[in-house]
Amino acid sequence: MPELSRTVVPEILDHLDPGDPQARRSRRDLQRIHVAMATLHALRSAITRLVLPAAPRHILELGAGDGTLLLRLARSFTSAWPAVELTLLDQHDLVSPDTRAEYAALGWRVTVLECDIMQWTRAPSPSYDLCLTTLFLHHFAGDDLQQILAAVAARSSAFVACEPRRDRWTYLASRMVGFLGANQVTRADAASSVTAGFRGRELSGSWPDTDGWQLHETRVLPFTHCFSARSAELPAGVPQ
Repeated sequence: MPELSRTVVPEILDHLDPGDPQARRSRRDLQRIHVAMATLHALRSAITRLVLPAAPRHILELGAGDGTLLLRLARSFTSAWPAVELTLLDQHDLVSPDTRAEYAALGWRVTVLECDIMQWTRAPSPSYDLCLTTLFLHHFAGDDLQQILAAVAARSSAFVACEPRRDRWTYLASRMVGFLGANQVTRADAASSVTAGFRGRELSGSWPDTDGWQLHETRVLPFTHCFSARSAELPAGVPQ
């Protein structure tokens, strides 16, 4: 990785038909990559740090994919969050009947919102107690990224994003995902994801209202950059 400057380029998976065998394989690869990145641990830690005043009843995930990562989170919070209205936003409905059934067994009601994220930012939307996203914001830069974050700030009380950490160590690791059994699509996209990732206070700098929010941005080992935002209007809570 010659430079650490941020570069966003189109990723192959985003332009494949969802039913393409390479796309299906790459989505399975992403599940293993989430394990290698300890994404669930990063999400849980960031949510705990938010110190929400009550269990969220309405949750939105941006770029939700097949919904399996949030299902793992739901299992880990099921006793503290017994009934959740979960909206999974993605360009395609990739959530299988089995995954929906597993959410239902936990007492979570799932709605898939099939639309483009930029379309969502311009359309009317309900409010959410918590908005989450993983490995999604790095696809956007400039005005598009700011527009997405502005919509999140306007429609949620708390937000957590886990993204690729843009550094040489993570880039080196991205070139080795083949050892996880990743296909050629995932191998190419992994490197692109890191060069489009975040570091420092870059996401905080794109957040629309730094005065009305408590922002936290940090590296999470081994390969994640985590950003969280909590509305200053939320009352004090207790750790989940």
